[in-house]
Amino acid sequence: QVQLVESGGGLVQAGGSLRLSCAASGGTFSTYVMGWFRQAPGKEREFVAAITWSGGRTDYAEFVKGRFTISRDNAKNTVYLQMHSLKPEDTAGYYCAASRLAIATMQRNFDYWGQGTQVTVSS
Repeated sequence: QVQLVESGGGLVQAGGSLRLSCAASGGTFSTYVMGWFRQAPGKEREFVAAITWSGGRTDYAEFVKGRFTISRDNAKNTVYLQMHSLKPEDTAGYYCAASRLAIATMQRNFDYWGQGTQVTVSS
């Protein structure tokens, strides 16, 4: 069983930056595709970014391309989401997830989920 714990959320002004971290334990981190999703109040959870086990492939939602970067450190069992040029519409709970597939971007393909960290962007 994989446990995922997110951190790094907070309140930031529009145009600012944050880096989210997700620490994994209880599994073989380096074999999982890792992803970030987000859910704003009253909205469905949506895909943000994903990275393959080696880091050789990354996928992004169109609305974060050029602003967010996903990365991972397999030695530290941690995946990161660097967020720049934040907008008020980026306000949401951000969730880390792990998939046993080789490539994954859809929620149903992720097997383990963290509890989330809140990001609030003020205008």
